[in-house]
Amino acid sequence: MKKLKKGYIQVYTGDGKGKTTAALGLAFRAAGHGMKTFIIQFMKGSIFYGELKSAQMLKDYITIVQMGREEFVDRNNPDPKDVELAQKGIELAREVMEKNEHDILILDEINVALDFGLVSLDQVLSLMEEKPKDMELVLTGRYAHPEVVRRADLVTEMLEIKHYYAEKGVDARDGIER
Repeated sequence: MKKLKKGYIQVYTGDGKGKTTAALGLAFRAAGHGMKTFIIQFMKGSIFYGELKSAQMLKDYITIVQMGREEFVDRNNPDPKDVELAQKGIELAREVMEKNEHDILILDEINVALDFGLVSLDQVLSLMEEKPKDMELVLTGRYAHPEVVRRADLVTEMLEIKHYYAEKGVDARDGIER
């Protein structure tokens, strides 16, 4: 049973930490109100992220599907498999919208997938236009395209001021960055 009367389009972008975390926080908050969230993680796969286990604990409310490989995507020469997985992510997003059984659809790292050429601007704008009126759509990732920003209802830019990765060489930590 859908809970939202009106859904908006949110974008979380910028070079600072916290874009995916903010989107996951929204899903977690929505679950507390009985809302269902579907998350498609572009360019992520095979690496264990804590949210995968957490989502299993809230499986009636949060679904996460990864559309990526363990390897990093070469921005200048993406592997055809990366393009294929991103295109499957777009297809899945369309299916989720058509079924319209979820209150929130999060396209995690889709801004990066667009910037890397794994998906097209037309595909992303089409998803934004075709979004059901009662579904919230969230697009995360660095490099949000200006047209995506222009068409969104809410845009938050995460600004990195200081980060222990660059400052102290701290690797990604379980439970914090993954």
